[in-house]
Amino acid sequence: MKLNIHNETSKLKSVVLGMPNSIGTPHSLKESFDAKSYHSLQNGTYPKENDIVHEMTEFEKVLLKHGVEVYRPHLIENYNQVFARDVAFVIEDKMIISNIIQDRYDEQDAYRKIFARVGWKKIINLPDTAHIEGGDVIVWNDFLFIGTCFSEDYRNFKTARTNEYAIEILKEYFPKKRIIDLELKKNDTDPFQGILHLDCTFNPVGKDKCIIYKDGFVDESDYRLLIDIFGEENCFHVTKQEMFEMNPNIFSISEDIVVSDTSFTRMNNHLRSEWGMMVEEIPYREISKMGGLLRCSTLPLARE
Repeated sequence: MKLNIHNETSKLKSVVLGMPNSIGTPHSLKESFDAKSYHSLQNGTYPKENDIVHEMTEFEKVLLKHGVEVYRPHLIENYNQVFARDVAFVIEDKMIISNIIQDRYDEQDAYRKIFARVGWKKIINLPDTAHIEGGDVIVWNDFLFIGTCFSEDYRNFKTARTNEYAIEILKEYFPKKRIIDLELKKNDTDPFQGILHLDCTFNPVGKDKCIIYKDGFVDESDYRLLIDIFGEENCFHVTKQEMFEMNPNIFSISEDIVVSDTSFTRMNNHLRSEWGMMVEEIPYREISKMGGLLRCSTLPLARE
């Protein structure tokens, strides 16, 4: 299997899509992994499996419609496997296996056949103390944007998924990349106040544009740096409510085609009318209640 990921928007050739079946019973509030799940459990709105299956089936249909080769992990009974991006991610021709939180460690077993097709020479296994997940890693040509948490309370946050040590290791593996770490606000119980992954507050689209939520960053200077890189006119700013609904976490099939939730009316209209994109709208409201959306559900393997 050839890996080739140099950015987030070149024409997608192959991808791993998470598995919606047999997700098991919802966790308790105490056991929830992220603030959005906590909020859903607290308010009695946590999604039902049949809705998750329907939404991911619609996503797969769109991917196949555009000629994308879709792989799926092996099914683990009574286990949530929706978010493939957390398990591994690809930079250039290398696959990095994430050190995901302990509660989800068994999920990686479902990817053994995919790892075998990639081949061990193309796989990077990180030291146990180097924590990183694919939602915090955005590949953008010469840039590698990485969301992180530098707080002394890092270990106290379930939503702190990427640490400084992992970033230092990626610098060694990809010395030619301009690696920019972006510290994210963290909160385990309030999804309006914390950011789980970088792609929940920032996501490039098209050739030179991005979707961004200003208040997701600890330091405004990080936000300003992204604005300088992309240009103010090329940035679509989402509101706090839109961030909560997970507007930034859409998925690009190509520079001209994105998959988005049907409810993201303001943003979808902007992508079409102002940026000339084709927006494939599908329902993904229920899956968003578990702390991720379309980008989180995918592990891109190769783009043109």
